[in-house]
Amino acid sequence: MLSVLDLFRIGIGPSSSHTVGPMRIGARFLNGLKRRKLLDQVSRVRVELQGSLALTGDGHATPKASILGLMGLKPETMDSETADNDVAKVSAEQRLLLGGKYEIAFNPVKDIIFDFDAPCDLHPNGMRMIAYNAAGETIRDRQYYSTGGGFIASKKQLEVPVKNDMVNAGNTVPYPFGSADEMLALCSSHGLAIHELIYANEDSMRSRAETDAALDRVSEVMMGCIDRGLDREGTLPGSLKVKRRAPAMWSKLCTNPLSNEQEQLFDWLNVYAMAVNEENASGGQVVTAPTNGAAGIIPAVIRHYCRRERGLDAASHAKATRKFLLTAGGIGLLYKQRASISGAEMGCQGEVGVACSMAAGGLAAIWGASPLKVTSAAEIGMEHNLGLTCDPVAGLVQIPCIERNAIGAVKAVNAARLALHAPEQLRVSLDQVIETMRQTGQDMSTKYKETSQGGLAVNVVEC
Repeated sequence: MLSVLDLFRIGIGPSSSHTVGPMRIGARFLNGLKRRKLLDQVSRVRVELQGSLALTGDGHATPKASILGLMGLKPETMDSETADNDVAKVSAEQRLLLGGKYEIAFNPVKDIIFDFDAPCDLHPNGMRMIAYNAAGETIRDRQYYSTGGGFIASKKQLEVPVKNDMVNAGNTVPYPFGSADEMLALCSSHGLAIHELIYANEDSMRSRAETDAALDRVSEVMMGCIDRGLDREGTLPGSLKVKRRAPAMWSKLCTNPLSNEQEQLFDWLNVYAMAVNEENASGGQVVTAPTNGAAGIIPAVIRHYCRRERGLDAASHAKATRKFLLTAGGIGLLYKQRASISGAEMGCQGEVGVACSMAAGGLAAIWGASPLKVTSAAEIGMEHNLGLTCDPVAGLVQIPCIERNAIGAVKAVNAARLALHAPEQLRVSLDQVIETMRQTGQDMSTKYKETSQGGLAVNVVEC
């Protein structure tokens, strides 16, 4: 089993597939050179971006991420505030400290190639890295793939046939499951809530204290991202010149917070989600939840329903947030195992749709729903995102991505409410909707899967 902490990765915007993934690929490539004692022999590195990484890589900051990865920086620990200056220095001097230690010649214009014609049969986010010595000889040549949410894989890994029995893959845990039905059966037979079952599995990977600390860190970064997004005004980077809207919305809400609390529920969720995704679009620090493009939905729902409850102390807020993240994470694992969370594979149903589903399940758990009703909430959250395309205008994670997170947060809350008021067993199961999403993603035209070749991306004229 994967860990829920594999889904909630701390990184930088604007795209987990196009920034976090390539940075991690750079680290893996460096580690391979280091293990073979070849790092000090490298004179030049060539990066080839393929598929969606080529088609929308420029707007998604993939060249920047490639440079940062080669410098040995990690998305979890790097300073996003200084990243642009680091990359600008490499471009100006045409020199790069490989792994932060060995200086090599590096011209981003010539050494980062947008290979639009490369076949991407294994995954649409391909990335090839080649290292040369001073004589111009190839000393390492590897093909990688950024598979969504910051996950990466080598060509060799993706060529291995997927096992039907997903329960036997990955970490050994006390409660392995490969489907929602199996997860529910385990909850029923052992008398556990979903978050308790996930907790037990995480306990087999690390101590409970370490898991809690990691979850608290994830929550801290999520809330910090909201706070920065609510405070920072200005225009987002890129050709669209999109103005940040969250600060003005926030100011208006704070000035008149209770004028119509029921209607303003939407406003609170909207402003929190948009704050995160405006930060993401600017390259700030965010948490993949489960991707960067959908990073605002889960933090928005947590902020409003786990952090704003009156009369609760900090410990109670933390406990509620952990329960939310564990439940949402358990649902996210099902999508990762049984389908995909990559916009380049599934369209935006695999990003915003999955985040909406996860948030709906997490909120239902906070509201005391049974495990079955939690999965019903998650099913509703996805059912009404089926077929959602990924068609970013100008290749930027801004239009329609930022507003789409606001809509997704509101939809997640409604999905949780509908599940709580529904009969115990709904007609459509979570497993069925995940399989439907997978099939829909396979059938969807590549024009609508993070390539900016269809939809809004071609019908909205850049000005």
